Amino acid sequence: MGAQRSGARTRRSTVVAVAAVVSAALAVGPGFAVTPAAPPPDPPAPVTPTTPTAPATATTPATPATPATPATPATPAPTPTKAAVPPFGAFLDSGPLGVARMALLSHWLGGTELKVAHTYLPGERWSDIEGAPGFLDVWARWRRDKADRTLVLNVPMQQHNEDHVSDAGVGWLLRQGAAGAFDEHFRTLAERLVKLRVPDTVIVLGWEMNGATYTHRCGPDPESWKAYWNRIVTTMRAVPGQKFRFDFTPSRGRDAVPWTECYPGDRTVDIIGMDSYDQPTGESFDEQVKEPYGLQQHVDFAKSHGKPISYPEWGLFRNGDNATYMKRMLDWMDEHKPLYNTLTDYCPHGVWQCSANPLSSRIYRSALYDLPVQQVPATPAPATTPAATPTPAATVPLGAKPVAAAEPPDGCSPVDLGEWVEHWLGGKLCVRFDWWSGDR
Repeated sequence: MGAQRSGARTRRSTVVAVAAVVSAALAVGPGFAVTPAAPPPDPPAPVTPTTPTAPATATTPATPATPATPATPATPAPTPTKAAVPPFGAFLDSGPLGVARMALLSHWLGGTELKVAHTYLPGERWSDIEGAPGFLDVWARWRRDKADRTLVLNVPMQQHNEDHVSDAGVGWLLRQGAAGAFDEHFRTLAERLVKLRVPDTVIVLGWEMNGATYTHRCGPDPESWKAYWNRIVTTMRAVPGQKFRFDFTPSRGRDAVPWTECYPGDRTVDIIGMDSYDQPTGESFDEQVKEPYGLQQHVDFAKSHGKPISYPEWGLFRNGDNATYMKRMLDWMDEHKPLYNTLTDYCPHGVWQCSANPLSSRIYRSALYDLPVQQVPATPAPATTPAATPTPAATVPLGAKPVAAAEPPDGCSPVDLGEWVEHWLGGKLCVRFDWWSGDR
């Protein structure tokens, strides 16, 4: 701290001394002589400028080497767009389980969406064929959830449809149907479908009619069968608000009768389908294609009539876990683009609910895994030409007895049960009274 104070005093003494000198100079006054300063030197003579010499050309520096352009990284190839597959589904169960399992099957297929639901009306009683209240509700809700979905419904043409009715009995029933005895049942079904807001349901009516299994088979009387089909379609199309599509679906091959003999005509058919399982034993896929009334004839027949095709039922059968059939059938559908197809998925036919077919299961899953699905295209509107008006005498109003023109089979006696009971039975009950005979 002492050194700082000493420095301050020294600066203050210098200032006092300078101030004294200045005061003395001012005291001399104006007579104080001051020797003038020497004049500034003469300016130097101007120098004649000389033409400047051009400067030496500077050496152009070497151009640096152009750096190499870095290689443009290769553009990765775009991921190929997966081709959309034709609309498909599977029969998984007739009731609510069938709807619930569709989401599980879709998950198993990597998210590929099932756009087609397929179920069957029972054929035990007419009340089943009318679409009993509550039976179709869950299917209708599934259909309404998305605009691009399709509901396929197999509809029997006769009650007791799997009760092994004789050819004579079937023929008699077909004639009853052709005369109008069963119109009301199909009108009721149509009204219920419209009320459920599924008026565009695909109706697979009287399927596999060329076989020998069902009571609605064609063989005993093909002409009456065709007339009956036409009558059902005309009745259902008469219901306001309907947009039904009717699918004529025989089984592949000749079976009991050539299915072409049962074709009811273009006016009442919207789709020509085929049920095609891997049978009989030992038959190759090429044989299934080329056989009379086989896969190729089906495609050709539909084309000649201007109709789309479908495969409402297909799957494995007599030849076990036949991976060749599975691959060839998938390829066939990919080539011929059916309106829809629905695999029958229970043993022995299926690949998801049936563990007995691992090879075919792998092929089916691989072919349909994580793929977009096309929408079921709309089929052309039915011909506007009005159907021929049935002969009034042949019409059976609700509650009236069936027409008497159709005779019961030989050895069979009609039983009069009254109008109300006969209405619900769909006609008179025919009983053979020789059932106890030892000759049978």
